[in-house]
Amino acid sequence: MALLVRVLRNQTSISQWVPVCSRLIPVSPTQGQGDRALSRTSQWPQMSQSRACGGSEQIPGIDIQLNRKYHTTRKKIKIAALRMYTSCVEKTDFEEFFLRCQMPDTFNSWFLITLLHVWMCLVRMKQEGRSGKYMCRIIVHFMWEDVQQRGRVMGVNPYILKKNMILMTNHFYAAILGYDEGILSDDHGLAAALWRTFFNRKCEDPRHLELLVEYVRKQIQYLDSMNGEDLLLTGEVSWRPLVEKNPQSILKPHSPTYNDEGL
Repeated sequence: MALLVRVLRNQTSISQWVPVCSRLIPVSPTQGQGDRALSRTSQWPQMSQSRACGGSEQIPGIDIQLNRKYHTTRKKIKIAALRMYTSCVEKTDFEEFFLRCQMPDTFNSWFLITLLHVWMCLVRMKQEGRSGKYMCRIIVHFMWEDVQQRGRVMGVNPYILKKNMILMTNHFYAAILGYDEGILSDDHGLAAALWRTFFNRKCEDPRHLELLVEYVRKQIQYLDSMNGEDLLLTGEVSWRPLVEKNPQSILKPHSPTYNDEGL
């Protein structure tokens, strides 16, 4: 036993295995360094573990550049979301809806029509990952800002406006759930959702329901044909007419053009 100890002490190299990146790496000191060399080499994995694991060292200013790019991207998405919501209001023929669906020209009717088009935009943009979901939140935010502003312009009492905002918020989320369920089912399910929400259970003419079901189906299909990256950059959305003069005229939209800023 004593002989074995003397042989081990006189070895020129003693291998030590140290863990680095979930692996064992042998570290061998040179002759004559003894325990002091072992103590120094055992510190090597801790000092350069990130480099040994293939990690990248922090570059001064890289975090600032990434943050700027992140905020720039979000700013562009906010601009695109505003344009998309604006298209729901300005490019929708409300007069045609009032006439074809026999709806009164009131603030509530405007809200129901706008809600339907905002929902169709949300259905489309939710397919674009995290950026699309973020854009959905911004679109809804702009919608509520617009609703409040229109209420103030109409001279609605602030207390009544606040109370109505709570009711419209509950109606909005109930409508989103109902429309989502309807679009995933057959035409009967979609018609039931439109009857409950859009017509407020007061549609007596089935032709109005049939017209609106056809409109939603073709509009969802039309939005799906649009390029997702283009929608995230521009927010430009066009709407098909409520009544098509030529049903074969639904074609894939052209890609938009961009300026130097990608907008």
